[in-house]
Amino acid sequence: MTVYAYDSVAVGPSLGLVVLQVDETIEGDMRTLLGDAQLFVSRVPSGAEVTPETLAEMAAHLGTAAALLPPSADMAALAYGCTSGAAQIGSAQVARLVRQGRAVQTVTDPVTALIAACRHLGISRLALLSPYVAAVSDRLRTVLEAEGIATPVFGSFAEAEEAKVVRIAPGAIIDAARDLCAGADVDGLFLSCTNLRTLPVIAPLEAALDLPVLSSNVVLAWHMSQLSGLAARGPGRLLAGH
Repeated sequence: MTVYAYDSVAVGPSLGLVVLQVDETIEGDMRTLLGDAQLFVSRVPSGAEVTPETLAEMAAHLGTAAALLPPSADMAALAYGCTSGAAQIGSAQVARLVRQGRAVQTVTDPVTALIAACRHLGISRLALLSPYVAAVSDRLRTVLEAEGIATPVFGSFAEAEEAKVVRIAPGAIIDAARDLCAGADVDGLFLSCTNLRTLPVIAPLEAALDLPVLSSNVVLAWHMSQLSGLAARGPGRLLAGH
């Protein structure tokens, strides 16, 4: 056997992401939005239906999922990619559970990221469009209200089955969002859910509504870039630097 010497390649900081087992959208979106950033992804078991109970059950698996990310990677930030799950479990608890599996300085999630984005853009009255039934979205609205962000208008596709959320057509999202915001006293729109395909609709909705349009994946990518110093780019005022 011949043994060869080798040179080591310097590797920069990376990002980590814990994704729901059923989510078909967020991984592709985050690779698009975070561009050249090195992104490592793990998955967490999640229920076929979205209920407060199935969302809460994910808490038991967050540490294990985080522990499966490459241990030698220098992670500048780690995110849990579930809006309703973060609202149900609580962002502080999410961060604590993630750090049980992986030592990392900064942890975020779509709810934490949304609150930070609203403060960055000066949004205090948010139109909320969700794919889920009201029982799931009510928790998110309560969390936002406690942070000084009102959701005076709320619309939903009333879908309980996660696998069907990713199939909601962009045209349906645009139509629902325009109807929801018509005449509403709001200064922004939030499209909730990391599995909802929102990237193609943000630019046309901002043009039609003349409002900042945020989505779970856009705010999460933006916040991860803020925490890590790595670049994020994509549609909408938030990523354009307002």
